[in-house]
Amino acid sequence: MFEWFKPRCPVDAAAKQWIEERLHWLSDQFGHDTFTRRAVLLPTNDFFPDPMDGTEASVRNLLDQVCKYMDVNPNLVELEIFTNANELWLVNDDGKYLPTGAAGLYDEQVDRTIIHIETSEFMNLAGLVGTMAHELAHLRLMGERRVTGDEFDNELLTDLTAVFHGFGIFLGNSPRNWDSQYSNWRGTDLKRPEYMTLPMFAYALAHTAWFRDQPKPDWYPFLSFDLKPCFKQGLRYLMETQDSTFNPQSVA
Repeated sequence: MFEWFKPRCPVDAAAKQWIEERLHWLSDQFGHDTFTRRAVLLPTNDFFPDPMDGTEASVRNLLDQVCKYMDVNPNLVELEIFTNANELWLVNDDGKYLPTGAAGLYDEQVDRTIIHIETSEFMNLAGLVGTMAHELAHLRLMGERRVTGDEFDNELLTDLTAVFHGFGIFLGNSPRNWDSQYSNWRGTDLKRPEYMTLPMFAYALAHTAWFRDQPKPDWYPFLSFDLKPCFKQGLRYLMETQDSTFNPQSVA
């Protein structure tokens, strides 16, 4: 019966291995201080002080702020706004919903990068910031030739890159995970999502708190109701077991 009280990782073995290995890779690419020392960004005026009124100018200004946190020169990024005409909800043969439109798009041209943002995102400021961070993560990865974009974990890695740069709360509170997009992790029968799931965001964020020796970080209240228990589970697991290949000693 005491097995019930043992700490358990919030993600399966394949997802656990992937998160830890890719955090190592991102640390090599961007420097471990980006993950260990930068502030975890919050949806507050301290981090995003300028008003967002739905005008293109205010969206552009917000994009510039997100560029700064993602270490992207905003002068190299153009903004285009679009509206999804298709509002239908489609399902596959298993009755699972299919995504019918993108919230944001990364568009790499010969001499410029365009970030496309869908207008419905303007209704949710936190979601809008998360979308911008995700699309700019594509720029840091594909645009800077760190990856080709053909990798099996392309979108997963893009999500994790945004988390690595401090946007974990924005993406983790509104994960864009669709059951209909699941395949399998290579060599296993375990399901692999196209985008990071809520437990995956929780486990990555748990590493952030663990690295800073924060049993209850000051940003904990900003986690969503659903994210909090998974985050607490992941942080307890790391602090009590130290069972992660990406640990404070490995990047010291």
